[in-house]
Amino acid sequence: MQRMSSDPSPDAIFGHGFAEVIDMYDWDETIRMVMEASVGDVDRVLSKAGSNKKPLSPEDFAILVSPAASRRIEEMAALSNRFTTERFGKTISLYIPMYVGNACTNKCVYCGFNHDNPYERTVLDMSQVEQECLAIKRLGPFENLLIVAGEYPSLCGVDYMERVIQTCRPHFHNLSIEVQPMRAADYKRLSESGLNGVVCFQETYHKEAYRGYHPKGMKSHFDWRLNGFDRMGEAGIHKIGLGVLLGLENWHADVVMMARHLRYLQKKYWRTRYAVNFPRMRPSESGFQPKCVISDRELAQLTFAFRIFDHDIDISYSTREAPDFRDNMIPLGVTSMSAGSKTDPGGYASTPDSLEQFEVSDERHPKDVETAIRRKGYDPVWKDWDSVFD
Repeated sequence: MQRMSSDPSPDAIFGHGFAEVIDMYDWDETIRMVMEASVGDVDRVLSKAGSNKKPLSPEDFAILVSPAASRRIEEMAALSNRFTTERFGKTISLYIPMYVGNACTNKCVYCGFNHDNPYERTVLDMSQVEQECLAIKRLGPFENLLIVAGEYPSLCGVDYMERVIQTCRPHFHNLSIEVQPMRAADYKRLSESGLNGVVCFQETYHKEAYRGYHPKGMKSHFDWRLNGFDRMGEAGIHKIGLGVLLGLENWHADVVMMARHLRYLQKKYWRTRYAVNFPRMRPSESGFQPKCVISDRELAQLTFAFRIFDHDIDISYSTREAPDFRDNMIPLGVTSMSAGSKTDPGGYASTPDSLEQFEVSDERHPKDVETAIRRKGYDPVWKDWDSVFD
């Protein structure tokens, strides 16, 4: 496998998807680059970032997530606060997920929705989707809705998702989906029906290990999933969210690969906005135990590193994280948070006892999350997009 110490030129890669580009990078070499970084390397990157003259490279980012950089975590926190405030002000955008289906053809070993888990499955009809919308609006003035479904093409394919979007659209100004990867034409169709954003978790960028975690179902096709982000870009999706699941493989290598992926997408689909999410694994009905554990301090360092790497990126924290940790990170790089989350279809109103995807850590009412944000001197933003822009 060819090793590269810097990004390939855009001219060399724009005819391909990122699944072809990723083979240019060696996983073990990426880990070595992170682990061998020195404090001097960290100081050099922080000086470069502080001057604000040149954007950082993924290789610079690798140094910021290194063990050596943990010795400069206070300096990183200060820079992260500065860049976030300059770009976003003192605001936190609030969103809420709505699960519409837990039927899934995949057999992901870590997921509660695993096809082989012997639980009754639920896919909401449109009257139930309507009930969920109304129940969510009673929780708070949410306008940012993330629609989530298991990957079951015959039940939750593009036709179904279009009906869901059309049902939700009168209630919310900003709609995103986290569902199975689709064709570019399908993303375009959903966009024309009112879709604003797409979130997709690659889970891990380690190609060989990926197959072990996803043995059956469409999700087992690494290249199809990875090139899904290109299809989103080709369809002109307004906002694309990337993510890895921390706990599967070496987290340093996974987030550096995600930084490389982000830079690739930003160069190729420069009209699109981007977000990143790096949730830590939570307990689920799968009983899967994480291969590696990332501490609160390491997750904070990762957050600082991403903000220093990219000032414009939306960094999101879900209710997977504990209340105290989320509250403490409000001034330090995070720009959006979920609140009041239920991870089971119909969990807000129609079928509250259905199979959930994972357990949440922050079970506070959205109003309590709003209060915590205000106590930090920040303003909660319930709406940051308007249908008039569509």
